[in-house]
Amino acid sequence: MISKKMEEAINQQINEELYSAYLYLSMAGYFAEQNLMGFYNWLFVQYHEELAHAEKFFKYLIERGGQVRLTAIKEPERTWKSPKDAFEAVLKHEQHITGKINELVDLAEAEKDRATFAMLQWFVNEQVEEEANAQEIVAKLEMVGEHKQGLLMIDRELAQRK
Repeated sequence: MISKKMEEAINQQINEELYSAYLYLSMAGYFAEQNLMGFYNWLFVQYHEELAHAEKFFKYLIERGGQVRLTAIKEPERTWKSPKDAFEAVLKHEQHITGKINELVDLAEAEKDRATFAMLQWFVNEQVEEEANAQEIVAKLEMVGEHKQGLLMIDRELAQRK
């Protein structure tokens, strides 16, 4: 059985993951409006990945005898100044999620909840990858600056993500 404190924290994390999905779906729409379908593709794949993260927490909570309580998801932004601005927002958001995962790890340690601590290690490792992917795209966008050809090359690369 999971503690009420951990149950509440995991329910909050489910909301964070669903917001992440909502944010990335909003960003995908923004890039579709800009006719940057590679960026759209990358974010649409990311949207599905965030839903899978929420589902992982959802199922875990049920397996541990907890009660899932879904709450309202805040409205995400809809527009950004540029592709670079959007991906800087992705990076900042992933850093925020890393902080939330770390808070869960701290709580699991404090509660001596070894099962939750073990499950969270997957998310700790996942966040390293999430931040690195976002940082790589930001760096490439910084590299190309205002050059449209460079932007189109990045767009073509991001279209390859499955």
